[in-house]
Amino acid sequence: MQSALVLGAGVMGLSAAWALSRAGWAVRVVDQDPVPNPRGSSVDDHRLIRHAYGAALGYMRMIDPAYAAWELLFAEAGERPYVPTGVLALANAPGGWLAESQAALRGDGHAVQALAAAEVAARYPWLSPDGIASAFHLPTGGVLLARRIVELLARCLAARGVDIRRGQALSVDPGHGAVTLADGTRLQADLLVVAAGPWAPRLLPDLATRVRPTRQIIIRLAPPPAFEAGWQAAPMLLDLAEDGGFYAVPPVAGTPLKIGDHRFAPASDPDAPREASPAEAEAILHLARHRIRDLESYRVLSAAACYYDVEPGERFVVERLGERAFVMSGFSGHGFKFGALLGLALARAAGDATLAQGLPGWAAGATPPPPGLLADLEQGSLA
Repeated sequence: MQSALVLGAGVMGLSAAWALSRAGWAVRVVDQDPVPNPRGSSVDDHRLIRHAYGAALGYMRMIDPAYAAWELLFAEAGERPYVPTGVLALANAPGGWLAESQAALRGDGHAVQALAAAEVAARYPWLSPDGIASAFHLPTGGVLLARRIVELLARCLAARGVDIRRGQALSVDPGHGAVTLADGTRLQADLLVVAAGPWAPRLLPDLATRVRPTRQIIIRLAPPPAFEAGWQAAPMLLDLAEDGGFYAVPPVAGTPLKIGDHRFAPASDPDAPREASPAEAEAILHLARHRIRDLESYRVLSAAACYYDVEPGERFVVERLGERAFVMSGFSGHGFKFGALLGLALARAAGDATLAQGLPGWAAGATPPPPGLLADLEQGSLA
């Protein structure tokens, strides 16, 4: 039996480990922190999954197989930590991402309903219609309960006999499929998968020229009683203001309302504290005040920083590092939704040189999947 060593126990590393185990590899995982890692980019209440992707047709068309991959994992785990919500997208100017999304979605047969500003206010009275130039509602899409998914992946791996070891990587040797830990231990396998999130550029100098770690701020809120029930049944909100938009995740399944933005900060140190400063929190709240009515009446529960591994074009880096290693990086704040799918694809590519050649272009959203890359998936949908 061939052996695999996965460095990183976020959603990408655990998904790759799960898929490699399914494919018959003997797998070990190592991470510097407990699992779920409270400092990991994957470990939060929720992540979003949606077909709306602007003009990025490759990623839009990866959503259906991503749903099927989650279905495969959830069936094995006996748990389905997903809440359908739909999507509400707003913009304060015509054209741009919203118009590109509508055109792409309709071109692929998705039901998209254009809304006038007054219709937005009538459906969602906690939102202000001021400045809305265009809007649409998409019934598909929802919330992946991220922390619960990381936990269930760890449980599935334990049930499969996969060991998750704690240890800090000081260096990696892709040519030999090896990792050296801070205590001097050298771990080696037939295949190494480096899925170390924002720490990966430290370990792979060539990757550091393509991917940088950035500090992103999120705010967790409790809506006032008058709007609490409405928010719990609300769609995810994508507000695309030209001067700085924000997203809002509804408080589903007992989680808080969360807001954040998708602007990328300068390169940052992923070992920095995760507490957000008052100024950082205020910057996010400022983005939402024009859209969320009476935002001052919402109670701030917490503000925190997470770290993305950002590729300039927001295209994923999933590719070989020589003959004995792969890297999974550059997920730029939108990779979680594809975790199970990318893990399955990597496991297929690890055993097939032709599929490995086609993997990077597909993962970057640039090319269709090569035949056989997604052979594990059956037809299905969570929507």
